[in-house]
Amino acid sequence: MNNDDDKDPWLAPDKLYHFLFCFLLTLFFSALASLSRYHFLRSHSTWVGSILSLLAGAAKEAADQLGLFPSAGASARDALADLLGVLVAAMALSLWNRLRRSRPDSGHTRRVLPV
Repeated sequence: MNNDDDKDPWLAPDKLYHFLFCFLLTLFFSALASLSRYHFLRSHSTWVGSILSLLAGAAKEAADQLGLFPSAGASARDALADLLGVLVAAMALSLWNRLRRSRPDSGHTRRVLPV
């Protein structure tokens, strides 16, 4: 192993934290966007949540590099864990939306009018 692996191992708890942070932020921001009164935000809520989560992860890495947090600086491995968290959340949201739309009783009630 080289020195980079010793300083920033792939299987460190820190990578799990980055993954979970961006995964949960994506779900949170997507849920907020889906509740918006603006149609564009509602219809693109997964994209909105993903982009905002990636921006938060990038801001954290920039803050690490600037020394605002006690860390060894920005890490490409942390950024990759962030990206994986966003991708898994986006896939889960996409699957959820697809399953929700395919259900026959997707929350729309049909009225039967007497003839």
